[in-house]
Amino acid sequence: MIVRKNPTFLTLFLITKGSIVPKIAPKIGFFMALSVIILVLDHTGVPIIHINFQAASIFGLALSLFLGFRNNAAYERWWEARMLWGQLIADIRSLGRETMTFMGETQDRAELLKLACVFLHLHRTNLRRTDPPAQVQEFADPALIQSFKDMRNPACGPLNEMAKRLHRIHANGGISDFGLRVLSQRLGAISLAQAGCERIAGTPMPYVYVLLIYRTIFLYCILVPFGLIESVGWMAPVFAGIIAYVFYGLAAVTDELKHPFTNSVNGIPLDAMCRTVEISVAEALNTPPPMPLEPKDHILT
Repeated sequence: MIVRKNPTFLTLFLITKGSIVPKIAPKIGFFMALSVIILVLDHTGVPIIHINFQAASIFGLALSLFLGFRNNAAYERWWEARMLWGQLIADIRSLGRETMTFMGETQDRAELLKLACVFLHLHRTNLRRTDPPAQVQEFADPALIQSFKDMRNPACGPLNEMAKRLHRIHANGGISDFGLRVLSQRLGAISLAQAGCERIAGTPMPYVYVLLIYRTIFLYCILVPFGLIESVGWMAPVFAGIIAYVFYGLAAVTDELKHPFTNSVNGIPLDAMCRTVEISVAEALNTPPPMPLEPKDHILT
């Protein structure tokens, strides 16, 4: 995720970090070059079809509305993913307070909260399809963590282990019936947020949208130079480049937002959010907390 102050008017046009321009620059250049070729051919007497730009603009308006709809749908996915991770942080913090209320400062409580950290790290790496970091070994027995990694869904392992331990603690009289019910409900809330994240990660936006959008943008940008010849003359390549930038830029932004868990410049900073939970757990256990993660080159992962 990009973290930076609002740029000045000058730097606004010079920033490349987090900009979509490098990804779509070849497309912009292609349509600008196409416009130059069409202009040259037209001025050398080669018969070129001239299109009424007003008719083409109606086509562009419809395309922009469809792009806006798709962009809103992608942003809703991104925002829901962020809210679900915010809910996970809140639930684990609440788990720390509730275990203090029902269990006191016991070793069992400390192990439960550390397992919550293991869960969050495994959930993060499961969403990003990456290997779990070595730091999870700090929170539980390596053999236990390896058993989690061997599961089809490693993040479910710590939650299952926490449920087993709560049952054992309750059987030994370490927690009341009411306390067991409250903590079980908290684990259920964590599992519900986990399932919501997995639903977003495992359900892509309909591929037909991708085909329709990119095919339509290509056709529109191909037609634009033929409609700009008479109206703007030699400025046609500039206008063609701007139009390609707007439409392909919106499409590219949507492609990034619809995958909120990827480790990209516009992805949700899951590493930093895991560190936030580590800090909360350390403070709940009265141990020195780690430092928060800071953005590197304006990017927070």
